[in-house]
Amino acid sequence: MKLSRRGAVEPFHAMDVLAEATKQRAAGRPVISMAVGQPVHPAPEAAREAARKALEIGRIGYTDALGLLSLRLAIADFYRNHHGVSVDPGRIAITTGSSAGFNLAFLALFDAGDRVAIARPGYPAYRNILAALGIETVEIEVSAENGFTLTPEALQAAGRIDGVLLASPANPTGTVTGRANLAALSAYCRDNGIAFISDEIYHGLTFVGEEATALEFGNEAVIINSFSKYYCMTGWRIGWMVLPEALVRPVECIAQSLYISAPELSQIAAEAALGAEAELNVYRDAYRVNRDFLVKRLPELGFSIASPMDGAFYAYVDVSRFTNDSMAFARRMLAETDVAATPGIDFDPKDGHHTMRFSYAGSFDEMSEAVDRLARWLA
Repeated sequence: MKLSRRGAVEPFHAMDVLAEATKQRAAGRPVISMAVGQPVHPAPEAAREAARKALEIGRIGYTDALGLLSLRLAIADFYRNHHGVSVDPGRIAITTGSSAGFNLAFLALFDAGDRVAIARPGYPAYRNILAALGIETVEIEVSAENGFTLTPEALQAAGRIDGVLLASPANPTGTVTGRANLAALSAYCRDNGIAFISDEIYHGLTFVGEEATALEFGNEAVIINSFSKYYCMTGWRIGWMVLPEALVRPVECIAQSLYISAPELSQIAAEAALGAEAELNVYRDAYRVNRDFLVKRLPELGFSIASPMDGAFYAYVDVSRFTNDSMAFARRMLAETDVAATPGIDFDPKDGHHTMRFSYAGSFDEMSEAVDRLARWLA
């Protein structure tokens, strides 16, 4: 059997670590997973109740490819209330998680051989999806010198660029790109005819700095967001895009063939979740407690913080004191302490051999126990 070269992408090591942690937990091991960004909390009660009522009626079917109009209107209200921007609901597309949003954006915007800039370290699925589509990834190192984010100067130095993808808050670094920097990046892309994709899936989870949407600076950017993180709905696989007018019909046509539509049950629940901020902010405050705990305790263990933990729910740390092979270290740590974390090579193929990412989306008791286990192990 001949296999496509498109399938020869790097594995998503975080998911491999999660699979091993799940296997060990099923075997009776007391595993604490800090490997993936999965909130410990359930979907908000309003979302679950809306889903229950929909199931009682029983008819769950296809929706328009762009999603339920009521959900798109509710998302437009969200932008008006939270960011003071007016968004035509006709520019909003509901997607099967943010992952489908990235697929749709890449397919609608780029051809094979185009060059798309992303931050390094950065979310590995960007690199892998782009590679599978034959699109060249231009990885630009981010560090303290450039505020751990992309800048117009760095893009200009990278040569020809057809697209830019920026996440704020970012995974794995936790970087929040401030309003002024986001405005400058948006203007640079607009002035140079570069497609700009703003990954905003960790909005709502900003602890330090300004949380801005690229929609504040014009209608040219493609916005991708999700109900997975702040809204605690990872398994519901529901997200959204805000599109420039010219991109709406192409995305709709591609979505019709790839997905038909996002699951109607998840769309119904997501619309209810938009009104559950009081409950969700309690969860966010719990992540903040976890964050503050790890900011103090991880360096005491010898894991220096490699980038500011401004947002999302990740600690990206330097483990070079203990290893120069983060994958081997992650495997050994899981085997010997029953604590799972993600090796930095997932996010940084060049320098990630001495970094790791710890997710603090779990409970405080889990964070405390994990740190105690690591302290005993490293001692």
